Amino acid sequence: MSYRYMRLLLFYDLPRETSAERKAAFKFQKKLVENGFIMLQESVYCKLALNATGMDSIKAKTRKMLPKKGSVMMLTITEKQFESIEICCDPFETDVVNKDNRMVIL
Repeated sequence: MSYRYMRLLLFYDLPRETSAERKAAFKFQKKLVENGFIMLQESVYCKLALNATGMDSIKAKTRKMLPKKGSVMMLTITEKQFESIEICCDPFETDVVNKDNRMVIL
């Protein structure tokens, strides 16, 4: 059986002007983490899927928890494309693993 690992990159920009909007944004972020998304940057999350069928399931579940206001974008890429991300930052310690042999825990 052949698996083609894929990543869902989720980008969002939610309003946070009122108390209700801040609460909705926090609730959305909390749901993302509860559903297995990991934060890459502020308002950028990703999740691993085994194949395209699994990715469709993740997208459908994510659509159900979208907030009423704001912008949410989802981008699907292969694991090979994800591995080619070039991390450019100041020389400080990060928790991001920048190696070709990333550990996948399912």
